[in-house]
Amino acid sequence: MPELPEVEVVRRGLVEHAVGRRIRAVTVLHERAIRRHLAGRADFEAAVAGHRVIDIRRRGKYLWWVLDDGDALLAHLGMSGQFRVGPTGEHKHPHLRVRFTFDDGGPVIDFLDQRTFGGMSFLPGQADEPGPLAHIAIDPLDEQYDLGATVARIKAKNTEIKRALLDQSVVSGVGNIYADESLWRAQVHYARSTQALTGPAIRRVLQAARDVMTEALSVGGTSFDALYVNVNGDSGYFDRSLAAYGQEGRPCPRCGTLIRRDAFMNRSSFYCPRCQPPPRVSGRGRAS
Repeated sequence: MPELPEVEVVRRGLVEHAVGRRIRAVTVLHERAIRRHLAGRADFEAAVAGHRVIDIRRRGKYLWWVLDDGDALLAHLGMSGQFRVGPTGEHKHPHLRVRFTFDDGGPVIDFLDQRTFGGMSFLPGQADEPGPLAHIAIDPLDEQYDLGATVARIKAKNTEIKRALLDQSVVSGVGNIYADESLWRAQVHYARSTQALTGPAIRRVLQAARDVMTEALSVGGTSFDALYVNVNGDSGYFDRSLAAYGQEGRPCPRCGTLIRRDAFMNRSSFYCPRCQPPPRVSGRGRAS
């Protein structure tokens, strides 16, 4: 799933190609892409058409188009969602779900989604902050991000540090890739208890998350396949800089120990067993 850097790359592309333009028409080719718009296809198409795009904003992994009249078009890319810019009349992509055309007759903007886990909804009067994002925490690249407050929230939880990083109500935008990379940089094992970790250790993990996502953003994010590309169809290159994620059996760039992979929350955790020693388990079976 695209994480914060990848979604931010898409946001910047949409700012370049959508802001200031008036939407002439919206064509929904797959109802699942607007399943969160409960009024259905016809209502969505009619509600969005005619609006001018004022801005494109992001919180964590969510995007929303700020429309005139104070309305919003909320979008989540899911596993494989993409916004793509293309010339009018271009052959329709097999995974095209929604197409936006504009009054200026310029390039269309398509929403593609192979797995159809992503989608959009029209939210009247919610341009400042869409209601569905009320529970989503500020992300590490946001100007309003409060590192100290985030440390306190994590410290107060009774869970493993990686679970806390993936909890979008605690800190948003971090997914499996950047959680593993952040923990490797901070030399903290994914299963360490948030209550057992010191405040400075948690701060080190969060700072590492901010650093690694900033670096990923500078090279267009992380692309392992064609499911994530920017609005022009180009891939990101941060996969070439990954130290832990996806590196099972390869030497740790820091100490040379082979990277390991453990099953974790129906996915995987990659870590260095020397740089990130697992927590000790007490006689009562609790990790410390």
